[in-house]
Amino acid sequence: MGCCFSKQAKRKESAKESGEQLQQVDGGESKQYSWDKREKVDPKDYMFNGLKDETIGRLPDKVAGQQFVIQECQNCNIYIFDHSATITIDDCTNCRIFLGPVKGSVFFRDCKDCKCIVACQQFRTRDCRKMDIFLCCSTQPIIESSTGMKFGCFQFYYPELAAQFKDAGLSIFNNTWSNIHDFTPVSGETNWSLLPNDCKIQDCVPLPDNEELKTVRVSMDVNRSIVPVTWGQRQKKSDESCLVVFFAGDYTIANARKMIDEMIGKGLSLIQTKEVTMKLEDAKRVFKEQATEFLPLLEHGSVVALEFNGEGAVETCQTVTSSIFSGTKVFVSESKTSSSHDIDNFYNFADIQMGI
Repeated sequence: MGCCFSKQAKRKESAKESGEQLQQVDGGESKQYSWDKREKVDPKDYMFNGLKDETIGRLPDKVAGQQFVIQECQNCNIYIFDHSATITIDDCTNCRIFLGPVKGSVFFRDCKDCKCIVACQQFRTRDCRKMDIFLCCSTQPIIESSTGMKFGCFQFYYPELAAQFKDAGLSIFNNTWSNIHDFTPVSGETNWSLLPNDCKIQDCVPLPDNEELKTVRVSMDVNRSIVPVTWGQRQKKSDESCLVVFFAGDYTIANARKMIDEMIGKGLSLIQTKEVTMKLEDAKRVFKEQATEFLPLLEHGSVVALEFNGEGAVETCQTVTSSIFSGTKVFVSESKTSSSHDIDNFYNFADIQMGI
């Protein structure tokens, strides 16, 4: 009991200290130094603590890149419709939580029976159990001393969300949601699994019923999701995949989205996506003899790669790119045989570059 109290007390003290900007001088008075002219923030504005049976949240532009703390909440619906620096969630039970783009880490500790939608750079849980998480994470998600963890792909939309991803420095195409690392595996047991592909996000985290939060124009329609919904590491339906790469330009994201819509409409699965910068040697390794025609394009910025899977994937991708993107330079795998090498070469390079 004493150990548990000590752990929670330390967390609260840490949360308190993180929001304090003033230095104490003799007599207990607060002094503001000349080198600290920043606007002071009240940590209570960036914390939900000890709530029960409530629907609560923050509207767009109300967090604006600050760090946030959620702790000791029970049976609550919590929505952070903004980008933030880091978020810690401690000792929460039976909560539904939406977290807009987080520039750094999201850390769940001692939580249970929660359902969450999360977008972040780093994701970690410790001492958690029975959680469903729809995730967009730039790096490999980590669970530690956690059981009954289930993961799905982030899917969410509201008008401000795309700009918030940018403000948080996150790419909608860099999502390793299904590549979970279990830091404390137990022999013979599985601490995590992937949610069924047909699992509906609105069945896990409902739309907010709070009048203020209802002003955010949220859509949970999978076809409107800001983040492309990928198949991830589930068993592929076919042994044929195809790599498609769009190069930097004014319409790169729009073109990639258009390609995804076309392929999904033709019955193919989107397995994974990636946005990275490429150097000369990277391009030669991935694009082989075609590299020369793409080299000038690499100077303009990052590339967006898409892996599609399904019978006739290569031919379908070639047909669509030649008819819809005829005026745009696009790399498409040449054959079913070469496509597997294309995919391995590109994603191996990309994972190394991103440190995954």
